Formats: sequence, structure tokens, C-alpha cells
Amino acid sequence: MSNQSDIQDFLTSRRARITPGQAGLAAFGTNRRVPGLRREEVAMLAGVSVDYYVRLERGNLSGVSDGVLESLCAALQLDDTERTHLYHLARSGTTEVRARRQPASRRVRPSVQRLLDAMVGAPAVVQNGRLDLLAANHLGRALYAPLSDGARGPVNYARATFLDPRSRDFLGNWERAADDCVALLRLEAGRNPQDRELTTLIGELATRSDTFRVRWAAHNVHLHTTGSKTFRHPVVGELTLTFEGLQLAADPHLTLFAYTAEPGSPSSDALALLASWSAHDRPGAVPAPVDDSSGGPTAEVLPDDGVRTSGSRSVPGAVGRPPRRSGPEGG
Repeated sequence: MSNQSDIQDFLTSRRARITPGQAGLAAFGTNRRVPGLRREEVAMLAGVSVDYYVRLERGNLSGVSDGVLESLCAALQLDDTERTHLYHLARSGTTEVRARRQPASRRVRPSVQRLLDAMVGAPAVVQNGRLDLLAANHLGRALYAPLSDGARGPVNYARATFLDPRSRDFLGNWERAADDCVALLRLEAGRNPQDRELTTLIGELATRSDTFRVRWAAHNVHLHTTGSKTFRHPVVGELTLTFEGLQLAADPHLTLFAYTAEPGSPSSDALALLASWSAHDRPGAVPAPVDDSSGGPTAEVLPDDGVRTSGSRSVPGAVGRPPRRSGPEGG
């Protein structure tokens, strides 16, 4: 798979956002045909020839040294995540990397599920680089229940965000959530361009969602390991929760996200109510056993928690369920 167009678009977009003043250069004249730096200005800042930089920006990073990449990162003022993304783009085409990388996992180990289940006071979920929500504790399933309609299979957070109209009500800041989804998928696509399921997901979202397509074209990448999210849950109301993302050392492509509320806050009260409500409605189901063998990855399906959001309608826990499909674009 060639990623030359991704390299070209990424470098061009990073160059366009920096003014000469931001780069410490004098801007001579006002008739500049580009919104940011010229190619020759980036080449000068990176200490390479203009011809060589033009080659790089055209997507040809084969054989480029770490020293040149570091100079390029400095010239374009890339942050740590953008720097990592550029290295992924530069190295992803090598035979060694293609052979080493594996598709994002679709299962969790039993010990990870036990860890989740032990976290009784905080919603917790595990997701992979494609944003598949693979596992959760009981409170995590209750939190994300509004995005599920009971079908079997893992929920994909990006698909739910862009294609399920319920996400607009459920996610308190939908615009930021959408930006975060695309930035994470863009980062994963640079890290693992050989993941066919990821390629299929991106193609589906780009085809069905104009808002996804616009964001994807921006080539923004971010890694979100801490922050806050606001949820509007149909049972307990609004919750603003702080999250911490913990990469699993033995499964480096899986991240455990745990959510907590500020003690004594309305969100803390709402979270306690969610725990009480979900425990009351829980039919006693437990996670299905997970094979601890070293066989290939398999889809993990978690049990239906039978949580209810309105009237007598049962809404299963979101993790392990795809969102309800809508028209060409949710919202």
C-alpha cells in the first residue's frame, strides 16, 4: 500500500499553518501565494536543499535518515504526536515493518477483563486503535448503553459517533468528540496502514459522512491519554467525567480508559445513580469466558446487561454491540 499521498498532504498541511513570523523568518513583501511557509523556507529551516525537500513533500521518504526527519519536525514545529505520525509514515512502507505489524486486536485477555470487573466504582472500557470498544466493566457498559441497540459484535466508537444520530444527544461536545475520533484514526492509519479492517472503516465513514470526510482531509493527529468528557445519559442526566487512558504493556495496541467524577459534584451523584440503577437492572450476567490460548485474535462479545433507558425498552450494554445504522450520515 502506497502512502505517498498521505505524506504529501500531511507535510503540505503542516507547512501551510506556519507563518514566517512564527518560524522566526522575515516576511518580505505581501504578495505570498501560499498561506504558510514556502518550500524553500522549510528547506532552509531543515538544513536541506530545496530539491530534496520537494522530493520529501511529494511523498518520497524512502531512505530518509532520522536526522533529516528530526530537522523536518523542528522546521514544521510538530508536536510529539505529529512527530510520531511522521515517523510512522516514513517507516510504514518498509518490508520489515510490514512483516512485523499485526491488525489491531479484537480480544482482551482474561486477566484484563478481571481487572475491569474489579474497578467497581468507575466506568472502564478497553479499545483498540480502530476505536473498537472490546471490553468493559458493568458500569462502563451502563455508561455507553445509549449507543447500543442489542446487535451482536463490538461497538466501534468512530462509527457510532458519525453514523448513529443518537451520538449527537449522548456526547455533550459532539464536535470535539468527532475531532478526537478522526485524529486517533489518522494516527492509527499512519502506524498500521496494512490493517484492512481499518481501511474499510475509514472508507465507510468517508463515504457516508460529509463531516468525517472534511475532518479526515485536515490530517490532524492527536493522542488523548487524559482529559474530560461530558455525557448526556437518558437515565441519569448529564455527567462530566475525567478520563485516564492507560496503554496495556503486554498489549500495546490496546488502551484501558477509566472515568471518574469530581467528588461531591453533581456528576459524582449521577455516576452513583448510574451504578445503582444498572445494578438493579442487571440480570446477573457475567462476561463470557475468554479463551486464554495464543491463537489468532477473535471477536470478543460481552453479555447483555439488560439496562433500560425509557419505559420498558431494554437497551443492552454498548460494548460488544454495533450502533444502530442510520441514513447516509447520522445527525
